[in-house]
Amino acid sequence: MEQIDEVAESLKLLGDKTRLTMMALLKHRSLCVCDLVELLETSQPNASQHLRKLKAAGLVSETRKGQWIYYSLNIEDKPYIQAILGCLPSLQEKINQVKNDCD
Repeated sequence: MEQIDEVAESLKLLGDKTRLTMMALLKHRSLCVCDLVELLETSQPNASQHLRKLKAAGLVSETRKGQWIYYSLNIEDKPYIQAILGCLPSLQEKINQVKNDCD
């Protein structure tokens, strides 16, 4: 039952369009909050709140590079999440438009 609870909680998180889009973007590469703010056309506090929930669920991890924190997927042990992300359309073109002002 514990595993079902974990899967249910993960799927509930991905039921939010913003978080699902974040995961689809992170499928391509690590991104910082400023990248996600630009890509999602949202505020920094809103993006950070969604990232905090994804991190708490163990779906993303963070790496500090200088003053910036980059987020990446942490789903190697979650094949059901990999399957869902595999069904989503590619957002690579959208990521290519990021200015990368964070660097």
